[in-house]
Amino acid sequence: MPAPDGGALVRDELRGRTLLLTIDHPPVNVLSRPVLEALAAQLDAAERDPRVHAVVLASAAEKAFAAGADIHEMAELGPDGARAHGARGQAVTRRIELLPLPVIAAVHGVCFGGGCEVALACDLIVASDDAQFGQPEINLGVMPGWGGTQRLPRRIGTGLARRWIYTGRPVPAREAEAQGLVDRVVPRGELVRTAVDLAETIGSKAPLAVAAAKYAIARAVDPAIDEGLAYELDLWSRLFGTDGQREGMRAFLAKRAPAPVGRDAWRTASSGFPWSEARTGPPQGKRDKDTPGRPR
Repeated sequence: MPAPDGGALVRDELRGRTLLLTIDHPPVNVLSRPVLEALAAQLDAAERDPRVHAVVLASAAEKAFAAGADIHEMAELGPDGARAHGARGQAVTRRIELLPLPVIAAVHGVCFGGGCEVALACDLIVASDDAQFGQPEINLGVMPGWGGTQRLPRRIGTGLARRWIYTGRPVPAREAEAQGLVDRVVPRGELVRTAVDLAETIGSKAPLAVAAAKYAIARAVDPAIDEGLAYELDLWSRLFGTDGQREGMRAFLAKRAPAPVGRDAWRTASSGFPWSEARTGPPQGKRDKDTPGRPR
Protein backbone atom coordinates (compact mmCIF):
# COMPACT_ATOMS: atom_id res chain seq x y z
CA MET A 1 0.00 0.00 0.00
CA PRO A 2 1.78 3.18 -1.19
CA ALA A 3 2.05 6.33 0.89
CA PRO A 4 1.42 9.76 -0.65
CA ASP A 5 5.17 10.23 -1.12
CA GLY A 6 5.46 6.92 -2.98
CA GLY A 7 6.73 4.90 -0.02
CA ALA A 8 4.96 2.15 1.89
CA LEU A 9 2.57 3.01 4.72
CA VAL A 10 3.61 -0.23 6.46
CA ARG A 11 7.13 -1.40 5.65
CA ASP A 12 8.18 -5.02 6.05
CA GLU A 13 11.58 -6.51 6.87
CA LEU A 14 12.37 -10.14 7.64
CA ARG A 15 14.79 -10.54 10.56
CA GLY A 16 15.44 -14.22 11.05
CA ARG A 17 12.05 -15.82 11.74
CA THR A 18 10.53 -12.45 12.65
CA LEU A 19 8.68 -10.11 10.31
CA LEU A 20 9.22 -6.52 11.42
CA LEU A 21 6.27 -4.38 10.28
CA THR A 22 6.92 -0.65 10.60
CA ILE A 23 4.09 1.86 10.29
CA ASP A 24 5.38 4.84 8.31
CA HIS A 25 2.75 7.55 8.06
CA PRO A 26 4.39 10.78 9.24
CA PRO A 27 4.30 12.77 11.33
CA VAL A 28 2.55 10.68 14.02
CA ASN A 29 1.18 7.55 12.28
CA VAL A 30 -2.47 8.58 12.30
CA LEU A 31 -4.41 5.39 11.57
CA SER A 32 -6.28 6.48 8.48
CA ARG A 33 -8.22 4.07 6.32
CA PRO A 34 -5.26 3.51 3.94
CA VAL A 35 -2.98 2.72 6.90
CA LEU A 36 -5.47 0.22 8.31
CA GLU A 37 -5.78 -1.44 4.90
CA ALA A 38 -2.00 -1.60 4.50
CA LEU A 39 -1.58 -3.15 7.95
CA ALA A 40 -4.28 -5.75 7.27
CA ALA A 41 -2.62 -6.66 3.97
CA GLN A 42 0.77 -7.11 5.65
CA LEU A 43 -0.74 -9.34 8.35
CA ASP A 44 -2.36 -11.48 5.67
CA ALA A 45 0.99 -11.76 3.87
CA ALA A 46 2.74 -12.74 7.11
CA GLU A 47 0.36 -15.65 7.63
CA ARG A 48 0.96 -16.91 4.07
CA ASP A 49 4.77 -16.71 4.32
CA PRO A 50 6.19 -19.94 5.80
CA ARG A 51 9.40 -18.15 6.75
CA VAL A 52 7.57 -16.00 9.30
CA HIS A 53 7.17 -17.38 12.82
CA ALA A 54 6.48 -14.11 14.67
CA VAL A 55 5.62 -10.47 13.97
CA VAL A 56 6.86 -7.26 15.57
CA LEU A 57 4.80 -4.12 14.99
CA ALA A 58 6.83 -0.91 15.27
CA SER A 59 6.82 2.73 14.14
CA ALA A 60 8.99 4.90 11.92
CA ALA A 61 7.54 8.13 13.37
CA GLU A 62 9.88 9.98 15.72
CA LYS A 63 7.25 10.97 18.28
CA ALA A 64 4.63 8.23 18.12
CA PHE A 65 3.79 4.57 17.76
CA ALA A 66 0.37 5.72 16.55
CA ALA A 67 -1.50 8.84 17.62
CA GLY A 68 -4.91 7.29 17.02
CA ALA A 69 -7.62 7.25 14.37
CA ASP A 70 -7.92 9.98 11.75
CA ILE A 71 -10.24 12.62 13.27
CA HIS A 72 -10.55 14.31 9.86
CA GLU A 73 -12.17 11.12 8.58
CA MET A 74 -14.54 10.87 11.54
CA ALA A 75 -15.55 14.37 12.62
CA GLU A 76 -18.65 14.76 10.43
CA LEU A 77 -19.77 11.12 10.37
CA GLY A 78 -23.23 10.09 11.48
CA PRO A 79 -24.03 6.78 13.19
CA ASP A 80 -24.09 4.72 9.98
CA GLY A 81 -20.78 6.06 8.69
CA ALA A 82 -19.24 5.70 12.15
CA ARG A 83 -20.35 2.07 12.31
CA ALA A 84 -18.61 1.30 9.01
CA HIS A 85 -15.47 3.16 10.08
CA GLY A 86 -15.39 1.53 13.48
CA ALA A 87 -15.84 -1.89 11.92
CA ARG A 88 -12.66 -1.34 9.85
CA GLY A 89 -10.65 -0.57 12.98
CA GLN A 90 -12.12 -3.51 14.85
CA ALA A 91 -11.37 -5.81 11.92
CA VAL A 92 -7.66 -4.94 12.08
CA THR A 93 -7.39 -5.45 15.84
CA ARG A 94 -9.29 -8.73 15.54
CA ARG A 95 -6.99 -9.78 12.68
CA ILE A 96 -4.01 -9.34 15.01
CA GLU A 97 -5.69 -11.53 17.62
CA LEU A 98 -6.66 -14.22 15.12
CA LEU A 99 -3.28 -14.31 13.39
CA PRO A 100 -1.82 -17.75 14.25
CA LEU A 101 1.53 -16.07 14.92
CA PRO A 102 2.62 -14.16 18.03
CA VAL A 103 2.50 -10.38 17.52
CA ILE A 104 4.63 -8.09 19.69
CA ALA A 105 4.09 -4.32 19.75
CA ALA A 106 7.27 -2.22 20.03
CA VAL A 107 5.90 1.07 21.33
CA HIS A 108 7.66 4.41 21.65
CA GLY A 109 6.29 7.90 22.04
CA VAL A 110 2.55 8.50 21.85
CA CYS A 111 0.29 5.45 21.74
CA PHE A 112 -3.20 6.89 22.05
CA GLY A 113 -6.72 5.96 21.02
CA GLY A 114 -6.74 3.60 18.08
CA GLY A 115 -2.98 3.18 18.42
CA CYS A 116 -3.42 1.94 21.99
CA GLU A 117 -6.18 -0.39 20.79
CA VAL A 118 -3.87 -1.86 18.15
CA ALA A 119 -1.23 -2.45 20.84
CA LEU A 120 -3.85 -4.02 23.12
CA ALA A 121 -4.66 -6.58 20.43
CA CYS A 122 -1.02 -7.70 20.31
CA ASP A 123 0.14 -10.65 22.39
CA LEU A 124 2.89 -8.71 24.16
CA ILE A 125 3.91 -5.05 24.44
CA VAL A 126 7.50 -3.85 24.79
CA ALA A 127 7.78 -0.10 25.38
CA SER A 128 10.51 2.49 25.41
CA ASP A 129 10.91 4.61 28.51
CA ASP A 130 9.45 7.62 26.66
CA ALA A 131 6.22 5.83 25.65
CA GLN A 132 2.82 7.12 26.73
CA PHE A 133 -0.40 5.15 26.49
CA GLY A 134 -3.99 6.34 26.69
CA GLN A 135 -7.60 6.13 25.58
CA PRO A 136 -8.45 9.84 25.23
CA GLU A 137 -11.63 9.39 23.17
CA ILE A 138 -13.75 10.83 26.00
CA ASN A 139 -12.16 14.22 25.23
CA LEU A 140 -13.66 13.97 21.73
CA GLY A 141 -17.16 13.21 22.97
CA VAL A 142 -16.97 9.49 22.19
CA MET A 143 -15.47 6.32 23.70
CA PRO A 144 -13.00 3.69 22.50
CA GLY A 145 -14.47 1.92 19.49
CA TRP A 146 -11.77 -0.45 18.21
CA GLY A 147 -11.84 -2.83 21.17
CA GLY A 148 -10.53 -0.65 24.00
CA THR A 149 -13.56 -1.13 26.25
CA GLN A 150 -13.25 -4.90 25.83
CA ARG A 151 -9.50 -5.54 25.96
CA LEU A 152 -8.25 -2.91 28.41
CA PRO A 153 -10.23 -4.22 31.43
CA ARG A 154 -8.97 -7.73 30.71
CA ARG A 155 -5.38 -6.47 30.53
CA ILE A 156 -5.22 -4.17 33.56
CA GLY A 157 -8.46 -4.77 35.50
CA THR A 158 -11.82 -3.05 35.47
CA GLY A 159 -11.07 -0.29 37.96
CA LEU A 160 -7.93 0.93 36.22
CA ALA A 161 -9.59 0.64 32.80
CA ARG A 162 -12.43 2.86 33.99
CA ARG A 163 -9.92 5.45 35.18
CA TRP A 164 -8.12 5.40 31.82
CA ILE A 165 -11.29 5.64 29.74
CA TYR A 166 -13.28 8.08 31.91
CA THR A 167 -10.41 10.58 32.29
CA GLY A 168 -8.59 10.12 28.98
CA ARG A 169 -5.29 10.92 30.66
CA PRO A 170 -1.91 9.79 29.27
CA VAL A 171 -0.21 6.97 31.16
CA PRO A 172 3.62 6.80 31.15
CA ALA A 173 5.32 3.54 30.20
CA ARG A 174 6.53 2.70 33.70
CA GLU A 175 3.05 3.15 35.15
CA ALA A 176 1.56 1.06 32.33
CA GLU A 177 4.14 -1.63 33.13
CA ALA A 178 3.20 -1.59 36.82
CA GLN A 179 -0.46 -1.96 35.87
CA GLY A 180 0.23 -5.00 33.70
CA LEU A 181 -0.28 -3.52 30.24
CA VAL A 182 3.39 -3.37 29.25
CA ASP A 183 5.57 -6.45 29.53
CA ARG A 184 8.92 -4.68 29.56
CA VAL A 185 10.26 -1.10 29.43
CA VAL A 186 13.64 -0.46 27.82
CA PRO A 187 15.65 2.55 26.62
CA ARG A 188 14.47 3.94 23.28
CA GLY A 189 17.59 2.78 21.44
CA GLU A 190 17.05 -0.82 22.53
CA LEU A 191 13.34 -1.04 21.75
CA VAL A 192 13.17 -2.76 18.37
CA ARG A 193 16.10 -5.07 19.11
CA THR A 194 14.50 -6.15 22.39
CA ALA A 195 11.14 -6.79 20.72
CA VAL A 196 12.74 -8.75 17.85
CA ASP A 197 14.84 -10.80 20.29
CA LEU A 198 11.69 -11.72 22.20
CA ALA A 199 9.91 -12.58 18.95
CA GLU A 200 12.85 -14.74 17.87
CA THR A 201 12.76 -16.60 21.18
CA ILE A 202 9.06 -17.36 20.79
CA GLY A 203 9.48 -18.00 17.07
CA SER A 204 12.03 -20.72 17.78
CA LYS A 205 9.31 -22.85 19.36
CA ALA A 206 7.08 -25.26 17.41
CA PRO A 207 4.80 -22.95 15.38
CA LEU A 208 1.67 -25.08 15.68
CA ALA A 209 2.11 -25.28 19.45
CA VAL A 210 2.51 -21.48 19.70
CA ALA A 211 -0.58 -20.92 17.54
CA ALA A 212 -2.62 -23.38 19.60
CA ALA A 213 -1.48 -21.75 22.84
CA LYS A 214 -2.39 -18.29 21.51
CA TYR A 215 -5.91 -19.43 20.61
CA ALA A 216 -6.40 -21.31 23.89
CA ILE A 217 -5.33 -18.30 25.98
CA ALA A 218 -7.59 -16.00 23.97
CA ARG A 219 -10.53 -18.30 24.60
CA ALA A 220 -9.73 -18.45 28.30
CA VAL A 221 -9.57 -14.66 28.58
CA ASP A 222 -12.76 -13.95 26.65
CA PRO A 223 -14.67 -16.59 24.68
CA ALA A 224 -17.32 -13.98 23.77
CA ILE A 225 -15.03 -11.24 22.44
CA ASP A 226 -16.94 -10.88 19.16
CA GLU A 227 -20.21 -10.22 21.01
CA GLY A 228 -18.46 -7.67 23.20
CA LEU A 229 -16.98 -5.91 20.19
CA ALA A 230 -20.41 -5.75 18.52
CA TYR A 231 -21.86 -4.16 21.66
CA GLU A 232 -19.00 -1.63 21.80
CA LEU A 233 -19.49 -0.77 18.12
CA ASP A 234 -23.22 -0.22 18.66
CA LEU A 235 -22.62 2.27 21.45
CA TRP A 236 -19.64 3.98 19.80
CA SER A 237 -21.43 4.58 16.51
CA ARG A 238 -24.52 5.97 18.28
CA LEU A 239 -22.38 8.71 19.82
CA PHE A 240 -21.75 10.19 16.37
CA GLY A 241 -24.01 13.11 15.63
CA THR A 242 -24.45 13.93 19.33
CA ASP A 243 -23.54 17.37 20.64
CA GLY A 244 -20.57 16.02 22.56
CA GLN A 245 -19.05 14.25 19.56
CA ARG A 246 -19.56 17.15 17.17
CA GLU A 247 -18.11 19.71 19.58
CA GLY A 248 -15.28 17.45 20.78
CA MET A 249 -13.95 16.57 17.35
CA ARG A 250 -14.42 20.04 15.86
CA ALA A 251 -12.57 21.53 18.82
CA PHE A 252 -9.75 19.01 18.38
CA LEU A 253 -9.35 19.90 14.70
CA ALA A 254 -9.48 23.62 15.53
CA LYS A 255 -6.88 23.09 18.29
CA ARG A 256 -9.06 24.62 20.99
CA ALA A 257 -10.68 23.39 24.18
CA PRO A 258 -14.18 21.97 23.65
CA ALA A 259 -17.12 23.88 25.05
CA PRO A 260 -18.88 22.13 27.95
CA VAL A 261 -21.84 19.95 26.96
CA GLY A 262 -24.70 19.76 29.45
CA ARG A 263 -27.52 17.29 30.09
CA ASP A 264 -30.40 19.61 29.21
CA ALA A 265 -31.54 17.31 26.39
CA TRP A 266 -30.53 14.10 28.18
CA ARG A 267 -33.81 12.23 27.74
CA THR A 268 -34.02 12.90 24.01
CA ALA A 269 -30.30 12.34 23.41
CA SER A 270 -30.42 9.05 25.32
CA SER A 271 -32.98 7.49 23.00
CA GLY A 272 -31.72 4.14 21.74
CA PHE A 273 -29.00 3.77 24.39
CA PRO A 274 -29.23 0.88 26.87
CA TRP A 275 -29.87 3.06 29.94
CA SER A 276 -32.90 4.55 28.19
CA GLU A 277 -34.25 1.08 27.37
CA ALA A 278 -33.55 -0.15 30.90
CA ARG A 279 -35.76 2.64 32.25
CA THR A 280 -38.70 2.32 29.88
CA GLY A 281 -38.29 -1.22 28.56
CA PRO A 282 -39.08 -2.35 25.01
CA PRO A 283 -42.68 -3.18 24.05
CA GLN A 284 -43.71 -6.62 25.26
CA GLY A 285 -42.39 -9.26 22.87
CA LYS A 286 -40.49 -6.71 20.76
CA ARG A 287 -36.95 -5.37 20.64
CA ASP A 288 -35.47 -2.84 18.25
CA LYS A 289 -32.74 -4.79 16.49
CA ASP A 290 -30.56 -1.66 16.47
CA THR A 291 -30.83 -1.02 20.22
CA PRO A 292 -27.69 -2.18 22.02
CA GLY A 293 -29.51 -3.51 25.05
CA ARG A 294 -27.44 -6.68 24.96
CA PRO A 295 -24.61 -8.09 22.83
CA ARG A 296 -25.68 -9.68 19.57
